[in-house]
Amino acid sequence: MKELLKSTARRALPVSTRRWLKARLDGANYHPPVGSVQFGNLRRVTPISRVFGYDRGLPVDRYYIEGFLARNLSDVRGHALEVGDNTYTRRFGGDRVTRSDVVHVTEGNPNATIVADMSRADNIRSNTFDCIIFTQTLHFIYDVRAAVQTLNRVLKPGGVALVTFPGISQIDYNEWREYWLWSFTALSARKLFAEAFPAANVGIETHGNVLAATAFLQGLAAEELTQEELDYRDLSYPVIITVRAVKSGAA
Repeated sequence: MKELLKSTARRALPVSTRRWLKARLDGANYHPPVGSVQFGNLRRVTPISRVFGYDRGLPVDRYYIEGFLARNLSDVRGHALEVGDNTYTRRFGGDRVTRSDVVHVTEGNPNATIVADMSRADNIRSNTFDCIIFTQTLHFIYDVRAAVQTLNRVLKPGGVALVTFPGISQIDYNEWREYWLWSFTALSARKLFAEAFPAANVGIETHGNVLAATAFLQGLAAEELTQEELDYRDLSYPVIITVRAVKSGAA
């Protein structure tokens, strides 16, 4: 009976969707014999791109990061803080942002309005920001616990931190070789943020699957995969981990 219901449900779908679903199911259930896997252009010991796919289009990790921010754009409002520049603040906040600050760890960044190490940041007042966009930064900070505590401290009550960091990723041994310290899992992210924020106020998501992870490690761009391939989630292959953390108290 269950198989009959499934068959009936599939027939109700558009033809194109049924074809895609069949291909997906057939592909998931087929395991080629040992020695018959065709690697094609991926049979190489060096990646196709060492710059995360920026030279080919939108990097796979940025597809997930920007999708996360788009789904939470209503949080980007009021007095906002971003790391490095305010590109995402302007893109996703628009007129909802009344003041935009940029933090950088060292002097010399022309975009920065604040110079601070976020594992201390004593020069940033508590209860300052309505929103903090903290993308792809936490893995550069050795004392990650202190950094997450700082995020909570400098947010206003009810303020929101939108945070992303890598799970499965190549490591940049050029510009960031002296700074890249960590990769994370969903469990480590949950435990880390629950130490600083109320556990009920922390939302953790992982994004990616074995195909997306393979493409990202090779430096392929998001445009080289389909949306269905990118959006399929497999908890065992987290390319990007996202966190939405809300400080306790009224906004």
